[in-house]
Amino acid sequence: MRTRFYGYLDAVELFSFSMPPKKGKSSKKGSKLSKAQAAKLQQEEEERRLQEEEEARLQAEKDELEKLERERKEKELERLELKDQERREDELNELRHLLEENHTAVTKWKTAAMEMTKWERYMRCDGSPDPAVHQDINTYICLWRDDPEVNITPVLKQCNLALQLIEELEVLLRDATHPQEGQKYQEALINLQELIHLKLHLTTEEIFKRASANIDTETGNMQTVIKDDNVTLCFWANLKKNPRFKGLCFEEAGLGFELPKQLAVSDIAVRILHTRYDHLSLLARIAHLRLHSHRSLAGGDEAPADLGVSEQEQTKAEEEVKEDNETQQHRVDEDVQSIQGSEGRKSAASVQSRKSSVQPAEGQGSQVQTQIEALGETMASLTLPDTLTDEGDLSSPPVELSMMDCVQVVDLMQYTPLGGVLFYDVFHLPPQAHQANGWEIRQLLDKGLQVFPYPVEKSKVDDNESLTCPPVGVSVTLPDSVVFLETPQVARWDAAGKQWRMDGITDISYEEAEAKISFKMDSFQAFVLMQETYANLPFQSWELRPLGQDSALFTVNGALIDLSITIQGNQCMLQSEQERGLAHLIGKWMSGPALQRAMLSAGINIFVNEYTDKYVSTCSKDPLTEHAAYEQMALFASACAFSWSKWNAKCGAEHLVMQVCEHHGPAPVPKGSWSLYLLGAQRSQKLEITEKSEVFSPDHYPGSEFHSTFIHMLQDNMSTDGIATTRESNYLFVDTVQSLLCATRPLMYS
Repeated sequence: MRTRFYGYLDAVELFSFSMPPKKGKSSKKGSKLSKAQAAKLQQEEEERRLQEEEEARLQAEKDELEKLERERKEKELERLELKDQERREDELNELRHLLEENHTAVTKWKTAAMEMTKWERYMRCDGSPDPAVHQDINTYICLWRDDPEVNITPVLKQCNLALQLIEELEVLLRDATHPQEGQKYQEALINLQELIHLKLHLTTEEIFKRASANIDTETGNMQTVIKDDNVTLCFWANLKKNPRFKGLCFEEAGLGFELPKQLAVSDIAVRILHTRYDHLSLLARIAHLRLHSHRSLAGGDEAPADLGVSEQEQTKAEEEVKEDNETQQHRVDEDVQSIQGSEGRKSAASVQSRKSSVQPAEGQGSQVQTQIEALGETMASLTLPDTLTDEGDLSSPPVELSMMDCVQVVDLMQYTPLGGVLFYDVFHLPPQAHQANGWEIRQLLDKGLQVFPYPVEKSKVDDNESLTCPPVGVSVTLPDSVVFLETPQVARWDAAGKQWRMDGITDISYEEAEAKISFKMDSFQAFVLMQETYANLPFQSWELRPLGQDSALFTVNGALIDLSITIQGNQCMLQSEQERGLAHLIGKWMSGPALQRAMLSAGINIFVNEYTDKYVSTCSKDPLTEHAAYEQMALFASACAFSWSKWNAKCGAEHLVMQVCEHHGPAPVPKGSWSLYLLGAQRSQKLEITEKSEVFSPDHYPGSEFHSTFIHMLQDNMSTDGIATTRESNYLFVDTVQSLLCATRPLMYS
């Protein structure tokens, strides 16, 4: 059965494959459709050809029109450029005349002001020496050094006078033109700084000698705060030696400290000295300058010299180092005779030579010697060794100075100390007086106030004794005269290396609401609170608009804080919504340089220098073109408003773009009034694009012309009254605006 079944299937299959296909109507219909499709395809092909020819014709017409338009624009550009060239000399001469006229007037005014200042200084007759007269300042220093007065009130008064003299010496040093003259000013400045700390040290000893007479009834110890405008002194004497004592907070000073148990039961006295000035950073800058003067003369890379020390000092430093290299005499006694290179400065040797000349009150000669030695912990010996370690390199790349670095030497270009210096010291408590039968009995020591060693040196610890020295704590309420835009950084003073360092500081805690920071250190050292110098850069936007004749408002929207500076003549006034830390500045008129110094001291930095671009991202610009723009903006600041443009970062390094419009009155600039201008080294032009355009285009505004100067370009769109207003601008106002623009450089750092 199966066999027959399979055979039947095979037969059917063979029959089905052998049958021919049937011819029917469908085959004829398919052939007719093919002809129709062919005709249709031919028609489509013809239409496509005609369309392509039309498109080609239109494209040719378009290309021809574009060619004609390009030729027209080229001819127009040639015409405008030729017209610009014809008047170029006249425009440049007029601009040069305006600038020279203003510069001459400003120079004459500044010279007269300096002469008046000298005359007023001469006629003051208040007993203070003239720091410009070397003999007078040296006599003052010698007399004050020999003065046995140790009472705190008269000493602080003398310290304030010395600080005023230091400020005058700093001005004289910046303006010094002769190397020997600068050397004398530097010597006097360093000697005064030393002497201030010495006098404060002597008064500290006197206060601690009488600690038992001023015992606090609640704690059984002596604790007191003395302060004036420049210093705050917090004293604590451990009379009760309570092992449960943890620490103390001087509420009126905003300072506190914590002690481990072994110090709580020791005969010690703690002093926290807060100076609102910073003399230690000057030593760090000098050490940095001397180090790199050696390196640069030895063939190393030249480091930035503008770290707060004048170019005059740098030249003298290089001369001194060169002389040392030639004679190959790298001795400490030579360094004693030099500061900043050839500038004389105080050193350990000079301190020793002074010991015999100091004649204090009877019975205190040896004490003063010891106190001068103790001063080495803070001001220390000011000798700068010829060879310093890499830890003294203050201009190392920022990567090497990061918080994770094991050395963490502070780069004083990247960080700025704020709020002054805090000296945290612990001393042996001097013997206290005893009353017996109406007599006061006091033990006199051969040495004065002695520093209490902490932590104890390992060599002084018995091998069988395991001694641990826990860190000591400090708490600081941020000063009211300083603005910290970010969490403060803490740095300690390395007296040996003459540098600030961020290592050795632990358990940092910052309470932003209370503006209080606390931390711990391995030992008692001077420390300072720091902030990144360029934290508020780059600017988000800026605007300079007139408020009236010789009056303008410069507004900066910084990275972290916004502020405005009102300019009236040669006076400036700061305005900001930030109140804490700026109450002493906001709403007060002062000169431009004075405001700049005050803002930097308060932690508000919108000012730049030639090294700022190493720490801040910028849109690189040609410096000559940029400076020329600031000069001409200042000339027209009484009648024109200027503002930032996003296209300034897109136009290349050789060009500048900003928004400008004529504006009068104190009201804000109306929206839609701005026009864009392109500035270059050879010409300026008004742009066709706006801030809302999608792409940058250098095409000039239709109907506008080219000019060789920015001010003549602006005059094309200004009223007659507006041009007259600019010509009546006072030279002091123009100079102040220009100085402010050059100090902030908004066209590069925004």
